[in-house]
Amino acid sequence: MSQIAESKKVGIMGGTFDPIHIGHLMLAECAYQQFGLDTVLFLPSGNPPHKQQRRDGATDRQRMEMVRLAISDNDHFCLDAEEMERDGFSYTKDTLIRLKNQHPSTEYFFIIGADSLMSFDTWREPEEICRRCTLAVAVRDQLDRKIMQERIRSLEEKFGARICVLKTPDVDIASSRLRSWIRQGRSVRYYVPDTVFRYIEESGIYRAGES
Repeated sequence: MSQIAESKKVGIMGGTFDPIHIGHLMLAECAYQQFGLDTVLFLPSGNPPHKQQRRDGATDRQRMEMVRLAISDNDHFCLDAEEMERDGFSYTKDTLIRLKNQHPSTEYFFIIGADSLMSFDTWREPEEICRRCTLAVAVRDQLDRKIMQERIRSLEEKFGARICVLKTPDVDIASSRLRSWIRQGRSVRYYVPDTVFRYIEESGIYRAGES
């Protein structure tokens, strides 16, 4: 965590990253540029309460290694393994409390997709999340902008949320689709960084009977 000790504006990119793909990296880089961030933290989820254990997924160690490989050539990306090492469920609120306690003067931008924004009030203690960060929301072209704006106003009024719209290319990539392609013998080259592609190929992750 020493990389953010002197930082004032830090992005948080959470997710299962199973596998991490270029859409994740583009989102993080766009947030870095648009909001003038010092660092973007990648936090692989250890045990998210909203997702069940997948039989076709990578192990925690493999997911973390893929993130490490994906961001290794970017000086303003940083891996935070804290959620991986935590017992029990991983809640965003607890992560933000930890980070704010470690770096109270740092302003955090929590990067999420539009789907997450629409379900945000079902998260664990959303008002506590809003107290500790700005929500940076990536909007897909398929989502009606009027609905999006109404949702933003609703959360601002209900939780005092600070919400910024993140302008990104509309890249439609899902980790679940990539896992399915690999099981079918299809290539995911160029959908993931070359280092991650080689790791998946060499490790046999996501192939039935080889993971």
